[in-house]
Amino acid sequence: MTVPAHPRDDAGPLEDGSPGDGRGAGGTWAVIAGGGTAGHALPAVAIGRALVGRGHAPSSIHFVGARRGMEARLVPEAGFSITLLPGRGIERRLTAGNVAALTGLVAACGRALLLLARRRPAVVVSVGGYASVPCSLAAVLLRVPLVVAESNAVAGLANRLAGRFARAAAVAFPGTGLPREEVTGNPVRPEILAVDRTPAGRSAARRALGLPDRRRVLAVTGGSLGARRINEATLGLAGSWADRTDVSVRHAVGSRDWASVSQRLPAVPDTGLVYQPVEYESRMDLVLAAADLLVARAGGTTLAEVTTAGVPAILVPLPIAPNDHQAAGARVLEEAGAAVMVRDERLTAEWLAETAGALLADEDRLASMAAAARRLGRPDAAERVAELVDRHARL
Repeated sequence: MTVPAHPRDDAGPLEDGSPGDGRGAGGTWAVIAGGGTAGHALPAVAIGRALVGRGHAPSSIHFVGARRGMEARLVPEAGFSITLLPGRGIERRLTAGNVAALTGLVAACGRALLLLARRRPAVVVSVGGYASVPCSLAAVLLRVPLVVAESNAVAGLANRLAGRFARAAAVAFPGTGLPREEVTGNPVRPEILAVDRTPAGRSAARRALGLPDRRRVLAVTGGSLGARRINEATLGLAGSWADRTDVSVRHAVGSRDWASVSQRLPAVPDTGLVYQPVEYESRMDLVLAAADLLVARAGGTTLAEVTTAGVPAILVPLPIAPNDHQAAGARVLEEAGAAVMVRDERLTAEWLAETAGALLADEDRLASMAAAARRLGRPDAAERVAELVDRHARL
């Protein structure tokens, strides 16, 4: 299934049987493969935009993703075409579902091989996730230069496989274990690069979100689906802070828990805590501008956005993240003084109220954490990855 960026703007779709040409007008110059979560899809889009900024036509950048992944929506919204492969990820244990997953993977590999053979790109970029595996294997078989872009502190399985054959690996953190790695940082969206945390910018962001200007702002997010432990702790915190007149809480609950959480909202007096639960946070740039402190998971994209914008954070690594990569990334920020890390099982309403309350009351500590976060940020990451891709592309 090929989804055009616009009805008449899909150069050389797979279904029409016409070959693309990475060297010719209207051909495919780069294929960016992977996705699944926003943590994969958002950096992929940022790389595509950076390649356009380097002079490549948007129609020459083609994405490959999974039908179930967030890239199915995010990529067309960004103005790029995308082919969506069938199948789903393989679980890391023996299950009946893995039989169907393997069948889907074989079919996806065949589709990817055909796609690359027809489009003949100058380079393939793997951002990790299920859909990157078929395209990486096809690139190896067709001898198309392969570049890996890894957003986490510990490389995922897909990129560890692709990295063995890649000409280079663009990484967000040193020591990922990938061969030929270059530390570029993790690309973020232009909206995040434009976050304004000056007093005027923060006031404007709070007005846009409907938050009072003269209160401390605690922002909470567990991602698009949400994080149950974070949601429960935040509900408890909001209840215990109900009478506070100096704090606002912006709580992105996520789609998975929204029905449950929205029925158990704490009673807050009109003159007390400003508590804003939302199902999905569509303007993360405004939240990062408005927040004094952020509570979040520690995925690669979150860490990149926090450090690019310079936002103090309490990080709660996903306990089932492969190779505990979220904890590894959170630890980098904690050791630099930019964040406080807490394990998922230790996060309670009481812990959150005590820790967040102490941080929000300490203006000097927040300023120090923000400065430490900015020192870790790499706002030029997308351009550096795009330069690496250009350097290794087939001429």
